[in-house]
Amino acid sequence: MRLSVLAAVSLLAVAAAGCTNETLDSFDKVDVDISKVSSKTSYQLSPSIVSKLASMKIDRSSPIMLRIFKEEGRLELWKADRTNRFQLVRNYKICAWSGKLGPKMKEGDRQAPEGFYPLSRANMNPNSSYFLAINTGFPNTYDRANKASGTNLMIHGACSSSGCYSMTDEQMLEIFAFARDVFDGGQKSVQLQAFPFRMTAENMARHRDNPNIEFWKMLKVGYDHFEVTKRPPEVNVCEGKYIFNQQAEKPFSPAGACPAMSTPGALETALASYNKTYATAYAKAMSKYAGTVWIEPSEAQRKAIVADQRKGRELAYAPTGNSLDAGKLMTEREIAEQKRKAEEAERRKVEAAERAVREAEEAKNKAAADFAA
Repeated sequence: MRLSVLAAVSLLAVAAAGCTNETLDSFDKVDVDISKVSSKTSYQLSPSIVSKLASMKIDRSSPIMLRIFKEEGRLELWKADRTNRFQLVRNYKICAWSGKLGPKMKEGDRQAPEGFYPLSRANMNPNSSYFLAINTGFPNTYDRANKASGTNLMIHGACSSSGCYSMTDEQMLEIFAFARDVFDGGQKSVQLQAFPFRMTAENMARHRDNPNIEFWKMLKVGYDHFEVTKRPPEVNVCEGKYIFNQQAEKPFSPAGACPAMSTPGALETALASYNKTYATAYAKAMSKYAGTVWIEPSEAQRKAIVADQRKGRELAYAPTGNSLDAGKLMTEREIAEQKRKAEEAERRKVEAAERAVREAEEAKNKAAADFAA
């Protein structure tokens, strides 16, 4: 089976050396007055965006791809240029996402999905209670093979989340317009890639002790393929695992054994170069983070650092902040000291309770003795 996504990968064999995972420093602002938009489903992209696309040699109806990075609170919109390589076009600040880093496993766990999700026109909801929405399609083939459950996991407006990725209404207006234009232009499926963080050597080393690390290593393969080719990877599932850009003579069975597979030669060469550079960076990062542990913040801790953003807004407006600002890197010594203090505080609490019981019993006995006298 030949992979259309890799039709021109031979031209990219040397691209790996030039790939970077730089974190952007700023977010794109959506300059639109919602009150002046007569039809949210017919909203047209602004002249400035259309001009930007033209300068990047990107056609308005060319394919798009979405990438989410939970830890940064970031949603990126990528679009194919005339060489069919995807370029970053828009970079949005996610207003709210619930739970912590890690995949969604069951209904009600408040986790936002992580993985690779194909979005079709049917996933778009123009009549959402949250302004506009695009259903992530959770659970996907991988999720179902791993018995994950959940419903109505969306990218939507209103800046309020319970397992979703929530944007501002202005952002959602623009994202919806991008998606509508590409579906009108013939794109059948838009790939959503949802990651806990950028799968850089430094981030993988920093999160090495997280219980989700093996799942994230699997996602990283798809992340790497995009970094090398700048094309969304072809995604399959077998043995309950994601499989990326693999050629196989037999079909993939999500829960069944994987068929004999092979990676296209040019891609394999590019990945080898990419992984060699990564291995060097990872060793350096492991040295940097030796003896430390990243303390992942709770949703409440993330909300606390952006509490002022809710002032003057409706109660439903609930930005959650990002994990980088609320999390903390601690040494093993600091963690041990923190644990010691917590145990000491708990011991004192127990002793105080026991002392109160003894004093109450003594007072009761004294009162009884005084009464008998």
